[in-house]
Amino acid sequence: MDCLLQPVHSAVHLKDEFPPNIPDVEWMQALSGRTEMIIISGDVNISRNLHEVRAWKEAGHTIFFLKHGWTHLPLWEQTAKLFHLFPEILRQAQKAKRGSGFMIPVRGPIEKLLL
Repeated sequence: MDCLLQPVHSAVHLKDEFPPNIPDVEWMQALSGRTEMIIISGDVNISRNLHEVRAWKEAGHTIFFLKHGWTHLPLWEQTAKLFHLFPEILRQAQKAKRGSGFMIPVRGPIEKLLL
């Protein structure tokens, strides 16, 4: 995906920057200085865990969570849907306040989280 977003944007996978199984709080804290990042995560539980929500808010990242159902799609369908949504993800992120969160359903519009 990175080569498709260049030169204006870039995409980096968490596995490229951190060891496997790193606790969410640790990578969020490590990335706290890079507030221009948009995080897209399939781990919706981050939005439900108070300790992780606090770390995310303190880091100031805008996070888009892939709602239940994404993991049941074949890989290429996930990729196509996500890439198709990128312009809207970028629009929402540019308007969002630091630390905002969103849910991306498999079907329908992106939903702003009220936390």
